[in-house]
Amino acid sequence: MDLFQKCVEFTKADEVKAAGLYPYFRPIEENEGPVVSIEGRKVIMAGSNNYLGLTAHPKVRQAAIDAINRYGTGCSGSRYLTGTIDLHNELEEKLAKFLGYESILLFSTGYQTALGAISGLVSKGDYVVSDKENHACIINGAMLAKGGFAEFVRYKHNDMADLEKTLQRIPDNAGKLVVTDGVFSVSGELVHLPELLEISHKYGARVLVDDAHATGVVGVGGRGTASHFGVVDKTDMTMGTFSKTFASLGGFIGGPERVINFLKHHSPALIFSASPTPASCAAALAALEILEEQPELVTKLVANADKMRKGFTDLGFTIIDSRTGIVPVIVGDVEKALFFWRKLYDKGVFVNAFIPPGVPPTMSMMRTSYMASHEDEHLDRILEVFAEVGKELGFIE
Repeated sequence: MDLFQKCVEFTKADEVKAAGLYPYFRPIEENEGPVVSIEGRKVIMAGSNNYLGLTAHPKVRQAAIDAINRYGTGCSGSRYLTGTIDLHNELEEKLAKFLGYESILLFSTGYQTALGAISGLVSKGDYVVSDKENHACIINGAMLAKGGFAEFVRYKHNDMADLEKTLQRIPDNAGKLVVTDGVFSVSGELVHLPELLEISHKYGARVLVDDAHATGVVGVGGRGTASHFGVVDKTDMTMGTFSKTFASLGGFIGGPERVINFLKHHSPALIFSASPTPASCAAALAALEILEEQPELVTKLVANADKMRKGFTDLGFTIIDSRTGIVPVIVGDVEKALFFWRKLYDKGVFVNAFIPPGVPPTMSMMRTSYMASHEDEHLDRILEVFAEVGKELGFIE
């Protein structure tokens, strides 16, 4: 069997493109925050993870430009060898202080952070215990650890009773790492963190929380899930990304200094990858400073998302409720979702169409997400367009 045969036979995307319903890989030509240019026209962006709207902030832009002028465009090596610059250390120190951890370690992407942290920490005979709806980076990090002869088990989504049953089946003398999204990326739900910590520590497990969609969104001044629940001192480790709130690219993990030091010397994803670029670090540093100086941005973001949750519900749509920047609107099967997406787009609103296998077969959704920079005029127009399309397609009366 030719390895490439399955590639030739994969035509589903081509069929959807031919029907004019393909919602992915649409190039953005100009990004002004709440309004972007796609295919030569302006549309309201309601699908970005730019939660605080900082990608276009003058201070963030200038910081990246200044870093390029001083350091050049790349670091030309891994952190382990010639790729560390003082901006890396500065960002690690300031972020550790902001989040309340002893130490922080930077990776080149958020995805790579999960791969590097999980596979670097968990080894032969240890267990990775994962929520079934965790992000793909966590699943793949666990699979990478499994390739090193670790064990990988999963528990039902946000089900703490099932987590306890799962931990009860693991030998007492095995190392155990429970990994969970803080804010689940598809639904926007918050993990039941206090209960998860209590159960995990009861069975001698350590806990790693992925705050990719939580940092800058929930918690005191946007300090994340552990801060939201007041359990920073009990949360063993937190990882996250700079590609959302921090308007840049890269990832980080925070935890005890001894653990971070171990990962520095045992994570292949760190040791054998080029380090984050100077511009990326400088942009993230500037975004962190803005977040510290303007915590009201977090309040505005949540208020915007709350307005949309109420607005969609009042219109008669089915949503997944939460307290985060993500507001999913359930539309059903794949065909309905693709038609719904296209009509929204044609009317000037861009959202993310989530379809199987990313969601269950009957849970295709318009995953909307909001920014602190959205104004009422943007939000009202989004609701107006959803109402028009919802009535046209028979979702609401």
